[in-house]
Amino acid sequence: MPLSSRSLQRSKSLQEQAYQALKSAILSGELEPGKRLVETQVAEQLQVSRTPIREAFGRLQQENLVVAEDNNVLRVATFSIKDAQQLYDCRIALEQLSVAGACQNATKAQLKELEKMVEQAEKLVNSKPSQLTSFQMLDLDYRFHRLLAKSSGNPWLVSLLDRIFDQMQLMRVQTTKHNPNVLEIRTEHRQIYEPVKDRKTEVATQAIKEHLIASKERVVQEIQQIQPRDRQVN
Repeated sequence: MPLSSRSLQRSKSLQEQAYQALKSAILSGELEPGKRLVETQVAEQLQVSRTPIREAFGRLQQENLVVAEDNNVLRVATFSIKDAQQLYDCRIALEQLSVAGACQNATKAQLKELEKMVEQAEKLVNSKPSQLTSFQMLDLDYRFHRLLAKSSGNPWLVSLLDRIFDQMQLMRVQTTKHNPNVLEIRTEHRQIYEPVKDRKTEVATQAIKEHLIASKERVVQEIQQIQPRDRQVN
C-alpha cells in the first residue's frame, strides 16, 4: 500500500503509526534501499505534521533501517558486502542455538507448522519468478526461521534475532530486486526441518549452519554484482 494511501487514525499515537507505516514500507520494498527520505514529503503523504515523522525517522535510525549522510540527508539503508558478512555471522551463531533449542523444546503444534511452511516453499519450485513469488519466499523464510527461534523456548534469543531479521529483510529486498533466485529456501528448509523433527541436535545445527553459509555466499555475490550498477545509476 503506497504511503499516500495510508490513513492514520487520530485515536492512536501518530508517532507510532508513522513509524509503523514507514517501517512496513521499507521492509516491503515500497521505499527502496537508498531512497532519499524528505520529512516534508512524507508528512504530506501521511497527512500529519512533521513532528511525528521526525520522531519516526529517529526510531528507524536507531534500528539502522534509515541512515543519515554527512549532509544530513536521510536515506533508506543499503548494505555493503561487509554488512552482509557481519549480519550473517551473527545469524549463524544465534540460529545454531535456535535449532538446538528447537530440537529439545519444539511442541507437536510447532513442528506441524514448520512442516507446513516447508511444504509451502516446495510448492514454489515450479512457480515462474515474479515479484509476488519473491515476496512469498521472503515471508516464508522469515516465518520459518522465527518459528524455529520461538520453538527454542528462549524469548531472549527471539528478541535478539528479531532485530537481525529486520536488517536481513531489508538486505534481501535489496538483493532479490535484481535476482529473485538469490533466496533459495525450497530445499534447504527441508534439510533443517527433518532433523529438528527427529530431535537430532547435531545434524540440525550443522544443517542450519550450512544453509546460512550458502545463503551468505549468494547474497554477498549479488551485492558484488549490484554495487557497480547502483554507482552507475547514482
